[in-house]
Amino acid sequence: MDSASPDPVPAPVTTIAWRLAHIIVSCLGYRVGWHFGGQDVDSQTFAYAGTADEALKQLDEMYGRWNAGVRELSDADLENPPTGGPERFPMEGIVLHVNRELIHHGAEISLLRDLYRWQDGAVPRRI
Repeated sequence: MDSASPDPVPAPVTTIAWRLAHIIVSCLGYRVGWHFGGQDVDSQTFAYAGTADEALKQLDEMYGRWNAGVRELSDADLENPPTGGPERFPMEGIVLHVNRELIHHGAEISLLRDLYRWQDGAVPRRI
């Protein structure tokens, strides 16, 4: 992951790799560490994937940890703020936010993938 302050003008075009890294580290990784006893994830030292296959493996692993942790939450756990991590609102709001992020960024990945496939006539058009 990269960042600059102030933001560059024009802003760079996002990539599938960046979106996957954002989901794996920022959306899932931090929260798995904070809320479900996983290893703390640091965006500066995380071993980002070098290939698509590796990124998908990281995504599957981190989502599996997130999903398992959420499934173990009781009603009381969901209604109250978590005991660890910086987020101080009910866990149900955190779960909702993470799921919205996964849907949002997953849709962006799908769009970028479709646009990539259609660039320069790489895929024959069917009408």
